[in-house]
Amino acid sequence: MKDAGVKKLVTAALFAALVCISTIILVVPLPGGGFANLGDCVVIAAGCLLGPCWGAAAAAIGAALADVFLGYMIYFPASLVVKGLMALCACGVLRFNSGGGTPSVLATLVASFAAELVMIGGYFAYEFFLLGPGAATADLIGNAMQASAGMMTGAVLLNLLLRSSRLREILK
Repeated sequence: MKDAGVKKLVTAALFAALVCISTIILVVPLPGGGFANLGDCVVIAAGCLLGPCWGAAAAAIGAALADVFLGYMIYFPASLVVKGLMALCACGVLRFNSGGGTPSVLATLVASFAAELVMIGGYFAYEFFLLGPGAATADLIGNAMQASAGMMTGAVLLNLLLRSSRLREILK
């Protein structure tokens, strides 16, 4: 029994590191500020593969650490909450749409889409209260572009990982 808990903790730590690294490695500047990255695809995968608690923790910690390393300390609290909620949302939507079986490609796309809506809304709300309505509205386009990239890459990565028998064995 203890081995299963240790496996889950180590896997969650690995996913937190993957979220952080995938956010930092490929950074594409967006018009109006901000950047697109591959972090969201790992956030979505973490939520769906690790479950609501471990997935949300891994996503939140990894994304918040990436903000620290990239010098975006102002977004640390937002990423901690928003990315955790994204993972939680992706997990819930995927479980709801898959009915307990292996999720379809459509189910993973819907889960990714729902998670990205959380991202857009969460950062909009954070920026609205912190930076004002003008700045929050201006960042909507960049966040939508980031969401589009995250949704597509998240669904692809998740479908690939769900078909891995070795990963399913580790996550049991």
